[in-house]
Amino acid sequence: MTDSALAAQLFLQLACILLACRVVGQFAARVGQPRVIAEMLTGFVLGPSVFGWLLPDAHALIFPADSLSAIYILSQVGLALYMFCVGLEFRVDLLAGLGRRAIAVSVTGIAGPFLLGGALALPLQSAGGFFPEAVLPVEAALFMGAAMSITAFPVLARIIRERGITGTAVGALALSAGAIGDAAAWMVLAGVLGSLSGQASMAVLTVAGAVGFGLFVVLGLRPLLLQRLTAQTARHERVSSVTFLVMLALLMLSAWFTERIGVHGVFGAFLLGASVPRGLLTAELRRMIEPLTTALLVPLFFVYAGLHTQLAILDSTALWLTTALVFITACGGKGIFCWLAARLTGASTREALAVATLMNARGMVELILLNIGLSRGLITPTLYTMLVIMAIATSVMTGPLFSVVWHRGRQGDVADDRLAASGLL
Repeated sequence: MTDSALAAQLFLQLACILLACRVVGQFAARVGQPRVIAEMLTGFVLGPSVFGWLLPDAHALIFPADSLSAIYILSQVGLALYMFCVGLEFRVDLLAGLGRRAIAVSVTGIAGPFLLGGALALPLQSAGGFFPEAVLPVEAALFMGAAMSITAFPVLARIIRERGITGTAVGALALSAGAIGDAAAWMVLAGVLGSLSGQASMAVLTVAGAVGFGLFVVLGLRPLLLQRLTAQTARHERVSSVTFLVMLALLMLSAWFTERIGVHGVFGAFLLGASVPRGLLTAELRRMIEPLTTALLVPLFFVYAGLHTQLAILDSTALWLTTALVFITACGGKGIFCWLAARLTGASTREALAVATLMNARGMVELILLNIGLSRGLITPTLYTMLVIMAIATSVMTGPLFSVVWHRGRQGDVADDRLAASGLL
């Protein structure tokens, strides 16, 4: 396909994606789902599992295989911009204000699902068809552990904000624990990707490079440049064109560096955004970047992920039972361990269930991880499809389940109060 034809094809694809997102988004809003869930479902609908199955000729006309590279490149730019905005919104002070409860929920919510995922990976690898032959058992276990333990921070943040619990203890606890968990999962993935080179030193260098980059941004870039830009913006009460250009350049350089050391570019984008001091600069950057990013570029990522999700691959009862096992392991591991940690550190039954429900959302971050695993040869399309189903299902169920737990769980708190008064709790 020539460059001109590729550009024309991309314009057609963009129009279809925008219209589909609008239709699915209207339906999702009526059932109380955030827009990011609608975008995930749109990607799935436009893929071969729905659109390609119902209208294969039309699907091949709009999304031919040799045109997908353009969607991929634009989606990566969109991901970097989106995760930068998520970082701008993330309140680092939440991590320091919750102490042992946040650490306990985060560590337990990572360790439990991680061990379950690693244990599940070993029989899957022995059965064949889920991991390429070149993938070592330890690499398979680490990847599945990361996939099971990750929480979708963007989805989590949107649900908390839409439910109006941002300033509550439950909202702060879930946000801080989710952020810690995601950081840990990305570090594990960095090590796995580094190990694919066949040299242990590369994995060490990948992790060391990620840590070094984080220290550079927090201890060097933040005090020397970011704080000055923040103060300058506050003084002039606007973001200058030079400041906006500098921030975009820093964003792209951060994504480039983390991509080069073997970690996905979203890691650098998020860390840079989280390091910008809160104030007018962060608010204005989000206002300037978010609309086009969320409306146009981010849906491209979901469509690209959906184009690689093929339900037809799951063509046997055994594969669907395996998919169910993956889903149960993901939900049970994350939910039970987060609930247990919250209860043991003093949360009420209602609060613990609410945190456990919120932490079970995988969403966009999970899809990013899965696409990295597929593109780097860590998993096969079969396991990729299973994990995508798990990611979408856990994300869709989080909002409604949280509403049930949070708004109808007051009876559990009353019961706890009675037990505490009687000395039994």
